[in-house]
Amino acid sequence: MARILGVDIPNNKKVPYSLSYIYGIGIPMGKKICKEANIDPEKRVSELTEKELAAIREVAVKLTLEGDLRREVAMNIKRLMEVNCYRGIRHRRGLPTRGQRTKTNARTRKGPRKTIANKKVETK
Repeated sequence: MARILGVDIPNNKKVPYSLSYIYGIGIPMGKKICKEANIDPEKRVSELTEKELAAIREVAVKLTLEGDLRREVAMNIKRLMEVNCYRGIRHRRGLPTRGQRTKTNARTRKGPRKTIANKKVETK
């Protein structure tokens, strides 16, 4: 496995798809990195030379990725919570922040249902 920015990327996949294993790089960004480093996006990681891997690392170092990006996102969320804006309150309560309904759905954000005694749903 090739190692870029402290992340092992799979050898058997094409370069842009392997680069997407790095936090902050999606497939479109992976293709842009390949273009900047003059590497054929159809190549597999196992076919890359050390020189080509070095070129990818050189391009990737210029971007905000992995730990720095995670820290930046966490700080943005922390700032929203500190200024008590609506989105910050939703983050603090563990509810959806982008206007989704919560009467039904939102189970991913709210967690498993907490049943309440003697609460029956009336049917029409």
